[in-house]
Amino acid sequence: MRTVSLVAVVLMLLADAAAAQEFVPPKSSTASGTRIGLFGFGVRGGVDFKGDGQLVLGTTLDLGDLFTNRIRLRPSAEIGVFNGPNTYVGNFELLWRFTPDEEVAMPYIGLGVGLAGHEACGSNPDCPDVWANVVFGLELHYRSTYNWLLEYHGMDALRRHRFYIGLTTRRGN
Repeated sequence: MRTVSLVAVVLMLLADAAAAQEFVPPKSSTASGTRIGLFGFGVRGGVDFKGDGQLVLGTTLDLGDLFTNRIRLRPSAEIGVFNGPNTYVGNFELLWRFTPDEEVAMPYIGLGVGLAGHEACGSNPDCPDVWANVVFGLELHYRSTYNWLLEYHGMDALRRHRFYIGLTTRRGN
């Protein structure tokens, strides 16, 4: 738990410095349909509660809408360190947002698939492994182009549980 507190403090201290970057995402469209492009990105840190618990650091990309502006395509990459061998996961997820981007709080759920590995993966015949994932999260408005991210990831068919806090860019209105 001390690791989670440390990650939260570091993210809060870096939040003001990150705001100076002022990433200006493309403006949201009221039109429905599929739109592909880089609409945002995020960084996050958290804990994997499998075994002794690893510190997990990751990044995400918002790559567009599928059929409607509420269904998002989001790949992500994560590394787990400390308390055992380092782990690596690349995910591809579809997220359903319950509210539009202009709201103060934007809850979402999602499903995805991940490709997971670990140190010495080459000597393990079951590595890399494909994981089924579920996502529950909430973005909270922070600044005009940034949101706080709170997220739960149920990975490997719910055999792993990861909790994250981070910053992500807003698409704008």
